Amino acid sequence: MAYLGVETSLTGRRWVGPTIEVERAAEALEQATGLPRPLCQVLARRGVPASEAIGFLTPKLQDLLPDPHLFKDMEKAAARFLAAVNRSERIAIFADYDVDGGSSAALLLVWLRAVGIEATLYVPDRIDEGYGPNVEAMQMLASGHDLIVCVDCGTLSHEPIAAVQGADVLVIDHHLGGETLPPALAVVNPNRQDESGDLGYFCAAGVVFLLLVEVRRQMRAAGSGTGPDLMAMLDLVALATVADVAPLIGANRALVRQGLTVMARRQRPGLVALADVARMDTAPGTYHLGFMLGPRVNAGGRIGKADLGARLLASGSESESRTLAAELDALNTERRDIEASVRAAAMAQAEERGLDAPLVWAAGEGWHPGVVGIVASRLKEATNRPAIVIGLEDGIGKGSGRSVTGVDLGASIQRLAAEELLIKGGGHRMAAGLTVQEDKLEAAMERLSELLAKQGAGQAGPADIRLDGMVMPGAATPALIEHIEQAGPYGASAPAPRFALPDLKVRFAKRVGESHLKLSLSDGINAGIDAIAFGAFDSALGPRLTDHGGARFHFAGRLEINTWGGRQQVQLRLDDAAEAENK
Repeated sequence: MAYLGVETSLTGRRWVGPTIEVERAAEALEQATGLPRPLCQVLARRGVPASEAIGFLTPKLQDLLPDPHLFKDMEKAAARFLAAVNRSERIAIFADYDVDGGSSAALLLVWLRAVGIEATLYVPDRIDEGYGPNVEAMQMLASGHDLIVCVDCGTLSHEPIAAVQGADVLVIDHHLGGETLPPALAVVNPNRQDESGDLGYFCAAGVVFLLLVEVRRQMRAAGSGTGPDLMAMLDLVALATVADVAPLIGANRALVRQGLTVMARRQRPGLVALADVARMDTAPGTYHLGFMLGPRVNAGGRIGKADLGARLLASGSESESRTLAAELDALNTERRDIEASVRAAAMAQAEERGLDAPLVWAAGEGWHPGVVGIVASRLKEATNRPAIVIGLEDGIGKGSGRSVTGVDLGASIQRLAAEELLIKGGGHRMAAGLTVQEDKLEAAMERLSELLAKQGAGQAGPADIRLDGMVMPGAATPALIEHIEQAGPYGASAPAPRFALPDLKVRFAKRVGESHLKLSLSDGINAGIDAIAFGAFDSALGPRLTDHGGARFHFAGRLEINTWGGRQQVQLRLDDAAEAENK
Protein backbone atom coordinates (compact mmCIF):
# COMPACT_ATOMS: atom_id res chain seq x y z
CA MET A 1 0.00 0.00 0.00
CA ALA A 2 1.34 3.44 -0.92
CA TYR A 3 2.39 5.66 1.96
CA LEU A 4 -0.27 8.28 2.77
CA GLY A 5 -2.13 6.83 -0.19
CA VAL A 6 0.22 8.47 -2.70
CA GLU A 7 0.26 6.21 -5.74
CA THR A 8 1.31 8.98 -8.15
CA SER A 9 2.87 12.19 -6.83
CA LEU A 10 3.33 15.49 -8.63
CA THR A 11 6.59 14.10 -10.03
CA GLY A 12 4.94 10.82 -11.05
CA ARG A 13 6.32 8.68 -8.23
CA ARG A 14 4.82 6.30 -5.72
CA TRP A 15 5.54 6.89 -2.05
CA VAL A 16 6.81 3.91 -0.09
CA GLY A 17 6.96 4.08 3.70
CA PRO A 18 8.62 1.90 6.31
CA THR A 19 7.51 -1.71 6.52
CA ILE A 20 5.56 -3.00 9.50
CA GLU A 21 8.74 -4.71 10.70
CA VAL A 22 10.70 -1.46 10.57
CA GLU A 23 7.92 0.41 12.37
CA ARG A 24 7.91 -2.19 15.14
CA ALA A 25 11.69 -2.09 15.41
CA ALA A 26 11.55 1.74 15.61
CA GLU A 27 8.98 1.56 18.40
CA ALA A 28 11.15 -0.91 20.32
CA LEU A 29 14.20 1.34 19.85
CA GLU A 30 12.29 4.35 21.12
CA GLN A 31 11.14 2.51 24.23
CA ALA A 32 14.58 1.06 24.95
CA THR A 33 16.70 4.16 24.29
CA GLY A 34 14.44 7.18 24.73
CA LEU A 35 15.77 8.58 21.44
CA PRO A 36 13.43 10.67 19.24
CA ARG A 37 11.05 8.58 17.13
CA PRO A 38 12.26 9.94 13.74
CA LEU A 39 15.84 8.99 14.64
CA CYS A 40 14.67 5.55 15.75
CA GLN A 41 12.96 5.12 12.38
CA VAL A 42 16.26 5.89 10.63
CA LEU A 43 18.14 3.43 12.85
CA ALA A 44 15.50 0.75 12.34
CA ARG A 45 15.74 1.15 8.57
CA ARG A 46 19.49 0.63 8.87
CA GLY A 47 18.90 -2.53 10.93
CA VAL A 48 20.52 -1.17 14.10
CA PRO A 49 19.29 -3.02 17.23
CA ALA A 50 18.69 -1.18 20.51
CA SER A 51 21.79 -2.75 22.07
CA GLU A 52 24.02 -1.18 19.39
CA ALA A 53 22.24 2.16 18.93
CA ILE A 54 24.51 4.31 21.07
CA GLY A 55 27.65 2.78 19.57
CA PHE A 56 26.27 3.33 16.07
CA LEU A 57 25.62 7.01 16.79
CA THR A 58 29.19 7.47 18.08
CA PRO A 59 31.30 5.33 15.69
CA LYS A 60 34.95 4.95 16.66
CA LEU A 61 37.53 4.31 13.98
CA GLN A 62 39.57 2.08 16.28
CA ASP A 63 36.58 -0.23 16.66
CA LEU A 64 35.62 -0.34 12.97
CA LEU A 65 38.90 -0.20 11.05
CA PRO A 66 39.82 -3.69 9.85
CA ASP A 67 43.18 -5.28 10.52
CA PRO A 68 45.32 -4.51 7.44
CA HIS A 69 46.58 -8.10 7.62
CA LEU A 70 43.18 -9.21 6.35
CA PHE A 71 44.26 -8.01 2.89
CA LYS A 72 46.42 -10.37 0.87
CA ASP A 73 49.89 -8.99 0.06
CA MET A 74 49.48 -6.13 2.57
CA GLU A 75 52.45 -7.03 4.77
CA LYS A 76 54.66 -7.56 1.71
CA ALA A 77 53.60 -4.24 0.17
CA ALA A 78 54.15 -2.31 3.39
CA ALA A 79 57.55 -3.91 3.94
CA ARG A 80 58.71 -3.02 0.42
CA PHE A 81 57.39 0.51 0.73
CA LEU A 82 59.13 0.96 4.09
CA ALA A 83 62.37 -0.48 2.73
CA ALA A 84 62.28 2.10 -0.07
CA VAL A 85 61.85 4.84 2.52
CA ASN A 86 64.66 3.55 4.74
CA ARG A 87 67.02 3.29 1.78
CA SER A 88 65.96 6.67 0.34
CA GLU A 89 65.06 4.99 -2.93
CA ARG A 90 63.50 6.83 -5.86
CA ILE A 91 59.72 6.32 -5.64
CA ALA A 92 57.10 7.04 -8.31
CA ILE A 93 53.33 7.18 -7.74
CA PHE A 94 51.23 6.22 -10.77
CA ALA A 95 47.65 7.35 -10.10
CA ASP A 96 44.27 7.33 -11.79
CA TYR A 97 42.98 10.75 -12.89
CA ASP A 98 39.83 10.86 -10.73
CA VAL A 99 39.27 12.01 -7.13
CA ASP A 100 40.04 8.59 -5.67
CA GLY A 101 43.27 8.34 -7.62
CA GLY A 102 44.25 11.91 -6.76
CA SER A 103 43.49 11.45 -3.07
CA SER A 104 45.34 8.12 -2.98
CA ALA A 105 48.40 9.72 -4.58
CA ALA A 106 48.20 12.72 -2.25
CA LEU A 107 48.13 10.44 0.81
CA LEU A 108 51.42 8.85 -0.26
CA LEU A 109 53.03 12.10 -1.45
CA VAL A 110 52.20 13.93 1.79
CA TRP A 111 53.34 10.99 3.93
CA LEU A 112 56.61 10.64 2.04
CA ARG A 113 57.27 14.38 2.12
CA ALA A 114 56.87 14.30 5.91
CA VAL A 115 59.72 11.76 6.13
CA GLY A 116 61.92 13.71 3.75
CA ILE A 117 61.24 12.01 0.42
CA GLU A 118 59.91 13.79 -2.68
CA ALA A 119 58.23 11.17 -4.82
CA THR A 120 57.42 11.52 -8.53
CA LEU A 121 53.75 11.84 -9.45
CA TYR A 122 52.52 10.43 -12.77
CA VAL A 123 48.89 10.69 -13.87
CA PRO A 124 48.07 9.47 -17.40
CA ASP A 125 46.23 11.72 -19.81
CA ARG A 126 42.64 10.52 -20.18
CA ILE A 127 42.53 11.06 -23.96
CA ASP A 128 46.08 10.25 -25.06
CA GLU A 129 46.82 7.38 -22.66
CA GLY A 130 43.50 6.26 -21.21
CA TYR A 131 42.92 4.62 -17.85
CA GLY A 132 45.65 2.85 -15.95
CA PRO A 133 49.29 1.99 -16.58
CA ASN A 134 50.60 1.78 -20.13
CA VAL A 135 53.82 0.21 -21.35
CA GLU A 136 55.56 3.42 -22.40
CA ALA A 137 54.84 5.30 -19.16
CA MET A 138 55.79 2.37 -16.92
CA GLN A 139 59.07 1.80 -18.74
CA MET A 140 59.89 5.50 -18.53
CA LEU A 141 59.21 5.51 -14.77
CA ALA A 142 61.21 2.32 -14.26
CA SER A 143 64.24 3.87 -15.93
CA GLY A 144 64.51 6.51 -13.20
CA HIS A 145 62.93 4.91 -10.12
CA ASP A 146 63.39 1.92 -7.84
CA LEU A 147 59.76 1.53 -6.80
CA ILE A 148 56.52 2.31 -8.65
CA VAL A 149 53.30 2.38 -6.64
CA CYS A 150 50.13 2.20 -8.75
CA VAL A 151 47.10 3.57 -6.90
CA ASP A 152 43.45 3.19 -7.93
CA CYS A 153 44.60 1.27 -11.00
CA GLY A 154 46.86 -1.58 -12.09
CA THR A 155 44.89 -4.70 -11.15
CA LEU A 156 44.23 -5.56 -14.81
CA SER A 157 47.47 -4.06 -16.21
CA HIS A 158 49.34 -7.27 -16.97
CA GLU A 159 51.33 -6.15 -20.02
CA PRO A 160 52.43 -2.70 -18.73
CA ILE A 161 53.61 -4.14 -15.41
CA ALA A 162 55.35 -7.06 -17.14
CA ALA A 163 57.24 -4.51 -19.25
CA VAL A 164 58.88 -2.98 -16.16
CA GLN A 165 62.59 -3.73 -15.80
CA GLY A 166 64.80 -2.69 -12.89
CA ALA A 167 62.05 -1.51 -10.53
CA ASP A 168 59.51 -3.14 -8.26
CA VAL A 169 55.80 -2.44 -8.70
CA LEU A 170 53.14 -2.31 -5.98
CA VAL A 171 49.44 -2.15 -6.89
CA ILE A 172 47.07 -0.60 -4.35
CA ASP A 173 43.61 -0.74 -5.89
CA HIS A 174 39.94 -1.60 -5.41
CA HIS A 175 38.73 -2.35 -8.95
CA LEU A 176 37.45 -5.81 -9.75
CA GLY A 177 40.30 -8.22 -10.40
CA GLY A 178 40.55 -10.86 -13.10
CA GLU A 179 41.31 -14.56 -12.80
CA THR A 180 45.04 -13.82 -12.81
CA LEU A 181 46.99 -10.98 -11.24
CA PRO A 182 49.62 -8.83 -12.96
CA PRO A 183 53.29 -9.63 -12.21
CA ALA A 184 53.66 -6.96 -9.53
CA LEU A 185 55.58 -7.57 -6.31
CA ALA A 186 52.30 -7.11 -4.41
CA VAL A 187 48.66 -6.47 -5.34
CA VAL A 188 46.62 -5.14 -2.43
CA ASN A 189 42.99 -5.09 -3.47
CA PRO A 190 39.88 -6.19 -1.51
CA ASN A 191 38.26 -7.04 -4.86
CA ARG A 192 40.85 -9.57 -5.97
CA GLN A 193 39.22 -12.83 -7.02
CA ASP A 194 40.90 -14.64 -4.12
CA GLU A 195 39.62 -12.18 -1.49
CA SER A 196 36.38 -12.79 0.40
CA GLY A 197 34.86 -9.50 -0.80
CA ASP A 198 33.82 -8.57 2.75
CA LEU A 199 35.96 -5.42 2.55
CA GLY A 200 35.21 -4.71 -1.09
CA TYR A 201 33.40 -1.51 -0.14
CA PHE A 202 36.68 0.39 0.37
CA CYS A 203 37.76 2.89 -2.25
CA ALA A 204 41.44 2.99 -3.24
CA ALA A 205 42.25 5.81 -0.81
CA GLY A 206 40.85 3.69 2.02
CA VAL A 207 43.15 0.82 1.00
CA VAL A 208 46.12 3.22 0.79
CA PHE A 209 45.27 4.49 4.27
CA LEU A 210 45.32 0.91 5.57
CA LEU A 211 48.69 0.39 3.86
CA LEU A 212 50.04 3.36 5.83
CA VAL A 213 48.53 1.90 9.02
CA GLU A 214 50.48 -1.30 8.35
CA VAL A 215 53.63 0.73 7.56
CA ARG A 216 53.19 2.47 10.92
CA ARG A 217 52.89 -0.90 12.67
CA GLN A 218 56.07 -2.20 11.03
CA MET A 219 57.93 1.02 11.93
CA ARG A 220 56.87 0.69 15.55
CA ALA A 221 57.89 -3.01 15.62
CA ALA A 222 61.31 -2.04 14.28
CA GLY A 223 61.70 0.67 16.91
CA SER A 224 61.89 3.46 14.32
CA GLY A 225 59.00 5.61 15.50
CA THR A 226 55.48 5.82 14.12
CA GLY A 227 55.79 8.20 11.19
CA PRO A 228 53.45 11.07 10.24
CA ASP A 229 50.06 11.61 11.89
CA LEU A 230 47.65 9.41 9.93
CA MET A 231 44.50 10.80 11.56
CA ALA A 232 45.31 14.21 10.06
CA MET A 233 45.11 12.62 6.59
CA LEU A 234 41.54 11.39 6.92
CA ASP A 235 40.19 14.46 5.10
CA LEU A 236 41.68 12.99 1.91
CA VAL A 237 40.19 9.57 2.62
CA ALA A 238 36.76 11.10 3.27
CA LEU A 239 36.85 13.10 0.03
CA ALA A 240 37.75 10.03 -2.03
CA THR A 241 35.21 7.78 -0.32
CA VAL A 242 32.30 10.13 -0.96
CA ALA A 243 33.37 11.26 -4.45
CA ASP A 244 33.92 7.66 -5.59
CA VAL A 245 30.42 6.80 -4.32
CA ALA A 246 31.79 4.08 -2.03
CA PRO A 247 29.16 2.69 0.38
CA LEU A 248 29.04 4.57 3.69
CA ILE A 249 28.94 1.41 5.75
CA GLY A 250 31.31 -0.22 8.22
CA ALA A 251 34.69 1.46 8.48
CA ASN A 252 33.86 3.86 5.62
CA ARG A 253 31.25 5.54 7.80
CA ALA A 254 33.79 6.19 10.55
CA LEU A 255 36.48 7.26 8.07
CA VAL A 256 34.20 9.84 6.47
CA ARG A 257 32.83 11.09 9.77
CA GLN A 258 36.30 11.62 11.22
CA GLY A 259 37.56 12.98 7.90
CA LEU A 260 34.87 15.66 7.86
CA THR A 261 35.98 16.73 11.35
CA VAL A 262 39.59 16.98 10.14
CA MET A 263 38.51 18.93 7.04
CA ALA A 264 36.57 21.43 9.14
CA ARG A 265 39.88 22.48 10.78
CA ARG A 266 40.98 23.90 7.40
CA GLN A 267 44.59 22.79 7.74
CA ARG A 268 45.20 21.33 4.26
CA PRO A 269 46.02 24.21 1.87
CA GLY A 270 44.64 22.46 -1.21
CA LEU A 271 41.26 21.71 0.33
CA VAL A 272 41.03 25.16 1.90
CA ALA A 273 41.65 26.81 -1.48
CA LEU A 274 39.17 24.50 -3.16
CA ALA A 275 36.49 25.19 -0.54
CA ASP A 276 37.05 28.92 -0.89
CA VAL A 277 36.82 28.91 -4.68
CA ALA A 278 33.63 26.81 -4.41
CA ARG A 279 32.27 29.41 -1.96
CA MET A 280 31.63 26.91 0.81
CA ASP A 281 30.46 28.90 3.84
CA THR A 282 29.44 26.10 6.20
CA ALA A 283 31.14 23.13 7.83
CA PRO A 284 31.80 20.42 5.23
CA GLY A 285 29.34 17.58 4.77
CA THR A 286 29.00 14.73 2.32
CA TYR A 287 27.08 16.99 -0.07
CA HIS A 288 30.03 19.38 -0.28
CA LEU A 289 32.46 16.53 -0.94
CA GLY A 290 30.30 14.89 -3.58
CA PHE A 291 28.95 17.91 -5.42
CA MET A 292 31.26 20.87 -4.79
CA LEU A 293 34.80 19.68 -4.09
CA GLY A 294 34.83 16.34 -5.94
CA PRO A 295 33.76 17.69 -9.35
CA ARG A 296 36.41 20.40 -9.21
CA VAL A 297 39.17 17.91 -8.36
CA ASN A 298 37.91 15.73 -11.21
CA ALA A 299 37.84 18.59 -13.72
CA GLY A 300 41.59 18.40 -14.39
CA GLY A 301 41.44 14.71 -15.28
CA ARG A 302 38.32 15.21 -17.39
CA ILE A 303 39.21 18.12 -19.67
CA GLY A 304 42.44 19.69 -18.43
CA LYS A 305 45.81 18.56 -17.12
CA ALA A 306 45.42 15.12 -15.61
CA ASP A 307 47.60 15.69 -12.55
CA LEU A 308 46.08 19.00 -11.38
CA GLY A 309 43.77 17.42 -8.80
CA ALA A 310 46.45 15.26 -7.17
CA ARG A 311 48.90 18.17 -7.13
CA LEU A 312 46.35 20.39 -5.42
CA LEU A 313 45.48 17.80 -2.77
CA ALA A 314 49.16 17.14 -2.04
CA SER A 315 50.23 20.78 -2.03
CA GLY A 316 51.67 22.30 1.13
CA SER A 317 51.75 25.83 -0.32
CA GLU A 318 48.87 28.27 0.10
CA SER A 319 49.81 30.31 -2.97
CA GLU A 320 50.25 27.24 -5.18
CA SER A 321 46.95 25.86 -3.87
CA ARG A 322 45.08 29.05 -4.72
CA THR A 323 46.47 29.00 -8.26
CA LEU A 324 45.62 25.33 -8.82
CA ALA A 325 42.14 25.70 -7.27
CA ALA A 326 41.33 28.65 -9.54
CA GLU A 327 42.46 26.67 -12.58
CA LEU A 328 40.35 23.66 -11.57
CA ASP A 329 37.34 25.88 -10.91
CA ALA A 330 37.61 27.37 -14.41
CA LEU A 331 37.96 23.89 -15.93
CA ASN A 332 34.91 22.74 -13.97
CA THR A 333 32.85 25.55 -15.51
CA GLU A 334 34.06 24.52 -18.96
CA ARG A 335 33.27 20.90 -18.13
CA ARG A 336 29.67 21.80 -17.24
CA ASP A 337 29.17 23.46 -20.62
CA ILE A 338 30.56 20.44 -22.48
CA GLU A 339 28.50 18.09 -20.33
CA ALA A 340 25.25 19.96 -21.04
CA SER A 341 25.74 19.59 -24.78
CA VAL A 342 26.58 15.87 -24.63
CA ARG A 343 23.79 15.19 -22.14
CA ALA A 344 21.11 16.68 -24.40
CA ALA A 345 22.31 14.62 -27.38
CA ALA A 346 22.67 11.43 -25.33
CA MET A 347 19.22 11.73 -23.77
CA ALA A 348 17.61 12.34 -27.16
CA GLN A 349 19.35 9.28 -28.60
CA ALA A 350 18.49 7.11 -25.58
CA GLU A 351 14.83 8.15 -25.74
CA GLU A 352 14.69 7.25 -29.43
CA ARG A 353 16.19 3.86 -28.66
CA GLY A 354 13.80 3.35 -25.72
CA LEU A 355 14.16 3.87 -21.98
CA ASP A 356 12.49 0.67 -20.78
CA ALA A 357 15.27 -1.79 -21.71
CA PRO A 358 17.66 -3.33 -19.13
CA LEU A 359 20.40 -0.98 -20.41
CA VAL A 360 20.14 2.65 -21.49
CA TRP A 361 23.00 3.69 -23.76
CA ALA A 362 24.10 6.35 -26.23
CA ALA A 363 27.16 6.95 -28.40
CA GLY A 364 28.24 9.95 -30.41
CA GLU A 365 31.08 11.09 -32.63
CA GLY A 366 33.38 13.54 -30.88
CA TRP A 367 31.72 13.32 -27.47
CA HIS A 368 34.38 14.33 -24.96
CA PRO A 369 35.57 11.24 -23.03
CA GLY A 370 35.96 13.40 -19.94
CA VAL A 371 32.22 13.90 -19.52
CA VAL A 372 30.73 10.58 -20.64
CA GLY A 373 30.78 9.24 -17.07
CA ILE A 374 28.84 12.21 -15.72
CA VAL A 375 26.31 11.96 -18.54
CA ALA A 376 25.93 8.23 -17.84
CA SER A 377 25.10 9.14 -14.24
CA ARG A 378 22.41 11.55 -15.46
CA LEU A 379 20.88 8.89 -17.72
CA LYS A 380 20.90 6.39 -14.87
CA GLU A 381 19.20 8.84 -12.52
CA ALA A 382 16.56 9.73 -15.12
CA THR A 383 15.68 6.13 -16.01
CA ASN A 384 16.54 4.07 -12.91
CA ARG A 385 18.54 1.74 -15.17
CA PRO A 386 22.23 1.04 -15.81
CA ALA A 387 23.54 3.49 -18.41
CA ILE A 388 26.52 3.59 -20.79
CA VAL A 389 27.66 6.67 -22.71
CA ILE A 390 30.40 6.40 -25.34
CA GLY A 391 32.42 8.94 -27.28
CA LEU A 392 33.51 7.81 -30.76
CA GLU A 393 36.63 8.86 -32.63
CA ASP A 394 38.43 7.22 -35.56
CA GLY A 395 36.38 4.04 -35.26
CA ILE A 396 37.08 3.57 -31.55
CA GLY A 397 34.62 4.21 -28.73
CA LYS A 398 35.67 5.13 -25.20
CA GLY A 399 32.85 5.02 -22.71
CA SER A 400 31.81 4.98 -19.12
CA GLY A 401 28.91 3.38 -17.31
CA ARG A 402 26.98 3.76 -14.08
CA SER A 403 24.79 1.15 -12.46
CA VAL A 404 21.85 0.91 -10.09
CA THR A 405 21.74 -0.86 -6.74
CA GLY A 406 21.78 -4.63 -7.08
CA VAL A 407 23.29 -4.76 -10.58
CA ASP A 408 27.02 -5.46 -10.89
CA LEU A 409 28.09 -3.50 -13.97
CA GLY A 410 31.84 -4.02 -13.54
CA ALA A 411 31.60 -7.82 -13.66
CA SER A 412 29.43 -7.70 -16.80
CA ILE A 413 31.82 -5.29 -18.54
CA GLN A 414 34.71 -7.56 -17.64
CA ARG A 415 32.87 -10.54 -19.15
CA LEU A 416 32.34 -8.60 -22.40
CA ALA A 417 36.08 -7.97 -22.53
CA ALA A 418 36.75 -11.68 -21.99
CA GLU A 419 34.34 -12.47 -24.83
CA GLU A 420 36.34 -10.03 -27.02
CA LEU A 421 33.36 -7.78 -27.69
CA LEU A 422 35.39 -5.00 -26.06
CA ILE A 423 39.00 -3.99 -26.58
CA LYS A 424 39.21 -3.61 -22.82
CA GLY A 425 36.97 -2.87 -19.88
CA GLY A 426 36.68 -3.06 -16.12
CA GLY A 427 35.52 -1.32 -13.00
CA HIS A 428 33.42 -2.14 -9.97
CA ARG A 429 29.75 -2.80 -9.19
CA MET A 430 28.47 0.75 -9.64
CA ALA A 431 30.83 2.17 -12.27
CA ALA A 432 32.90 0.89 -15.16
CA GLY A 433 34.86 1.99 -18.19
CA LEU A 434 35.26 0.42 -21.61
CA THR A 435 36.93 0.73 -24.99
CA VAL A 436 35.16 -0.77 -28.01
CA GLN A 437 35.56 -0.93 -31.78
CA GLU A 438 32.76 1.02 -33.43
CA ASP A 439 31.81 -1.93 -35.65
CA LYS A 440 31.25 -4.07 -32.53
CA LEU A 441 29.33 -1.42 -30.61
CA GLU A 442 25.79 -2.60 -31.30
CA ALA A 443 26.65 -6.26 -30.60
CA ALA A 444 28.48 -5.33 -27.38
CA MET A 445 25.57 -3.26 -26.04
CA GLU A 446 23.07 -5.98 -26.96
CA ARG A 447 25.14 -8.57 -25.11
CA LEU A 448 25.60 -6.26 -22.13
CA SER A 449 21.86 -5.70 -21.98
CA GLU A 450 21.36 -9.48 -21.84
CA LEU A 451 23.85 -9.87 -18.99
CA LEU A 452 22.32 -7.02 -17.00
CA ALA A 453 18.77 -8.31 -17.54
CA LYS A 454 19.78 -11.58 -15.84
CA GLN A 455 20.64 -9.49 -12.75
CA GLY A 456 17.22 -7.83 -12.74
CA ALA A 457 18.06 -4.60 -14.58
CA GLY A 458 15.11 -3.04 -16.36
CA GLN A 459 12.45 -4.50 -14.06
CA ALA A 460 12.02 -1.34 -12.02
CA GLY A 461 9.71 1.47 -13.06
CA PRO A 462 10.27 5.13 -12.22
CA ALA A 463 12.12 5.24 -8.92
CA ASP A 464 9.79 5.15 -5.93
CA ILE A 465 10.44 7.71 -3.25
CA ARG A 466 11.19 5.93 0.01
CA LEU A 467 10.26 7.63 3.26
CA ASP A 468 11.39 6.93 6.80
CA GLY A 469 8.22 8.17 8.43
CA MET A 470 6.20 11.29 9.23
CA VAL A 471 7.16 14.48 11.04
CA MET A 472 4.84 17.37 11.89
CA PRO A 473 6.19 20.92 11.39
CA GLY A 474 6.14 21.69 15.12
CA ALA A 475 8.39 18.69 15.85
CA ALA A 476 10.98 19.62 13.19
CA THR A 477 13.45 21.41 15.47
CA PRO A 478 17.21 21.99 15.14
CA ALA A 479 17.70 19.56 18.04
CA LEU A 480 15.85 16.82 16.16
CA ILE A 481 17.94 17.36 13.03
CA GLU A 482 21.16 17.23 15.05
CA HIS A 483 19.98 13.88 16.46
CA ILE A 484 19.24 12.57 12.96
CA GLU A 485 22.66 13.72 11.70
CA GLN A 486 24.26 11.49 14.34
CA ALA A 487 23.12 8.48 12.32
CA GLY A 488 25.12 9.80 9.35
CA PRO A 489 27.08 10.57 7.36
CA TYR A 490 24.70 9.81 4.53
CA GLY A 491 25.53 8.82 1.00
CA ALA A 492 25.90 5.64 -1.07
CA SER A 493 24.18 2.66 0.59
CA ALA A 494 23.14 5.00 3.42
CA PRO A 495 20.61 7.37 1.85
CA ALA A 496 19.76 10.55 3.71
CA PRO A 497 16.47 10.19 5.61
CA ARG A 498 13.35 11.51 3.95
CA PHE A 499 10.22 12.30 5.89
CA ALA A 500 6.66 13.10 4.92
CA LEU A 501 5.05 16.26 6.31
CA PRO A 502 1.36 15.56 5.80
CA ASP A 503 -1.65 17.72 5.02
CA LEU A 504 -0.09 21.20 4.88
CA LYS A 505 -1.10 24.44 3.19
CA VAL A 506 1.15 26.58 0.99
CA ARG A 507 1.37 29.93 2.73
CA PHE A 508 3.85 31.44 0.31
CA ALA A 509 5.46 30.33 -2.95
CA LYS A 510 8.08 32.16 -4.98
CA ARG A 511 10.12 31.16 -7.99
CA VAL A 512 13.87 31.53 -7.40
CA GLY A 513 16.32 31.59 -10.28
CA GLU A 514 15.40 29.66 -13.40
CA SER A 515 13.76 26.57 -11.94
CA HIS A 516 13.81 26.59 -8.12
CA LEU A 517 10.90 27.23 -5.75
CA LYS A 518 10.94 28.69 -2.25
CA LEU A 519 7.94 27.88 -0.04
CA SER A 520 6.45 28.57 3.35
CA LEU A 521 4.21 25.76 4.59
CA SER A 522 1.69 25.68 7.44
CA ASP A 523 -0.46 23.14 9.23
CA GLY A 524 -3.20 25.78 9.36
CA ILE A 525 -3.08 26.09 13.13
CA ASN A 526 0.13 27.42 14.63
CA ALA A 527 3.10 25.56 13.16
CA GLY A 528 4.94 26.06 9.90
CA ILE A 529 8.18 25.32 8.07
CA ASP A 530 10.08 26.83 5.16
CA ALA A 531 11.00 24.69 2.18
CA ILE A 532 13.19 24.87 -0.92
CA ALA A 533 12.59 22.75 -4.02
CA PHE A 534 15.53 22.74 -6.43
CA GLY A 535 14.58 22.21 -10.05
CA ALA A 536 10.88 22.35 -9.17
CA PHE A 537 9.93 23.87 -12.52
CA ASP A 538 11.58 21.00 -14.40
CA SER A 539 8.51 18.94 -13.41
CA ALA A 540 4.87 19.54 -12.47
CA LEU A 541 5.98 20.31 -8.91
CA GLY A 542 6.73 24.00 -9.44
CA PRO A 543 3.67 25.03 -11.45
CA ARG A 544 1.18 23.16 -9.23
CA LEU A 545 2.55 24.43 -5.91
CA THR A 546 2.73 27.96 -7.26
CA ASP A 547 -0.84 27.84 -8.56
CA HIS A 548 -2.15 25.88 -5.55
CA GLY A 549 -5.58 27.46 -5.22
CA GLY A 550 -5.63 26.90 -1.47
CA ALA A 551 -5.31 23.11 -1.77
CA ARG A 552 -3.58 21.04 0.88
CA PHE A 553 -0.62 18.80 0.07
CA HIS A 554 1.55 16.08 1.54
CA PHE A 555 5.23 17.04 1.25
CA ALA A 556 8.29 14.78 1.22
CA GLY A 557 11.96 15.64 1.60
CA ARG A 558 14.98 16.00 3.82
CA LEU A 559 15.05 18.10 6.96
CA GLU A 560 18.10 20.34 7.28
CA ILE A 561 19.31 23.36 9.21
CA ASN A 562 19.64 26.53 7.18
CA THR A 563 22.11 28.97 8.71
CA TRP A 564 21.71 32.56 7.60
CA GLY A 565 22.88 35.74 9.33
CA GLY A 566 23.97 33.80 12.39
CA ARG A 567 20.50 32.31 12.85
CA GLN A 568 19.62 28.63 12.55
CA GLN A 569 16.30 27.68 11.04
CA VAL A 570 14.83 24.34 10.06
CA GLN A 571 14.20 23.93 6.35
CA LEU A 572 12.67 21.17 4.26
CA ARG A 573 14.64 20.34 1.14
CA LEU A 574 11.60 19.35 -0.87
CA ASP A 575 11.85 16.31 -3.14
CA ASP A 576 8.21 15.67 -3.90
CA ALA A 577 4.60 16.55 -3.09
CA ALA A 578 1.15 15.09 -3.60
CA GLU A 579 -2.30 16.53 -3.23
CA ALA A 580 -3.98 15.55 0.02
CA GLU A 581 -7.55 14.35 -0.09
CA ASN A 582 -10.03 17.13 0.54
CA LYS A 583 -11.49 17.01 4.02
